[in-house]
Amino acid sequence: MQTRSEAGLKDLTGILLGSRQGKNLQRIAVLRWGHRPQRDARLTSHVALAARAFGASIFILSDIEDQKIKETVEKVSKSWGGNFKFEMGILWKKAVRDWKTQGGIVVHLTAYGENIESSNVLKRIKDSEKDVMIIIGSQKVPNEFYFPETSDFNVAIGNQPHSECASLAVFLDRFLNGKELAAEFENSKIRIIPQKNGKKIEET
Repeated sequence: MQTRSEAGLKDLTGILLGSRQGKNLQRIAVLRWGHRPQRDARLTSHVALAARAFGASIFILSDIEDQKIKETVEKVSKSWGGNFKFEMGILWKKAVRDWKTQGGIVVHLTAYGENIESSNVLKRIKDSEKDVMIIIGSQKVPNEFYFPETSDFNVAIGNQPHSECASLAVFLDRFLNGKELAAEFENSKIRIIPQKNGKKIEET
């Protein structure tokens, strides 16, 4: 596991070109901050897989590298299909800056934000028609995350303690109106055939 400095970082702009999942009109990236390799490996893997399954096209493990998680996610993508990119070692400030330079907006998922059910925050995000970067932390995040210079929206998926993986899944499901649940992933080698009873898998 390695952390990165600003010098020598690859440009997120080039990574983002052409990166869309399915037919989403708004490109979705998920930035995971504060990953602790010895403590968060399993949950970060689940967050990345949820991001992929629920419609995001890019996952960024910021400020650190964890090759094992990258290999796990890329193995799933290779077998189950889709156009999902996993990037790591990019400083979160640079990732946010590059995203906003391209005209995208940033959504910070936090229990202290505007409630997704009792406010119109989701409508405002959708109405922007801009690409969305979702920031989720694995520990207490820097205060800068709450500032408008970083996050255009601070959104709460309820105001009770819960998992960031749950927050991400609920947000993506509401943002995409459930359409992602029936999405077909291109170039898949494995596909589940829904059944009333039993299990059926198609392999190519």
